[in-house]
Amino acid sequence: MAAKWIETLVGSLDQKKQYKRHMARIEALPEPYRSAAKALQRYFMYHGGILDGDTLITMLGDFVDLWERAVADGTPVRAIVGDDPVEFAETFVQAYSGKQWIDKERERLRKAIDAAAGDNGEEKGG
Repeated sequence: MAAKWIETLVGSLDQKKQYKRHMARIEALPEPYRSAAKALQRYFMYHGGILDGDTLITMLGDFVDLWERAVADGTPVRAIVGDDPVEFAETFVQAYSGKQWIDKERERLRKAIDAAAGDNGEEKGG
């Protein structure tokens, strides 16, 4: 019972364990892959704003798989991220369609404007 309450408050404990395993896999990458992967992962957390834990875990697992394959194949970092790492990171995050924090704010904004404008769309006040 306590575990369900904790999961409701802080999220899935299984997802936290998976996240830690993925992060350990990133730490195990040799240089320069580890540094590149860590920098991108940090950017994902700031830019992506993914709200759905399942989507985040899936994305991070796929991300680590990408880097592990690059290590195994000897693919250079630039061959993976290209000339613009920001574009790479943002394109990578866009491939995961989970709910994002901004979705919540967009809906909040819509509701606030709807309430301010009234049910019929006319401005309140005068």
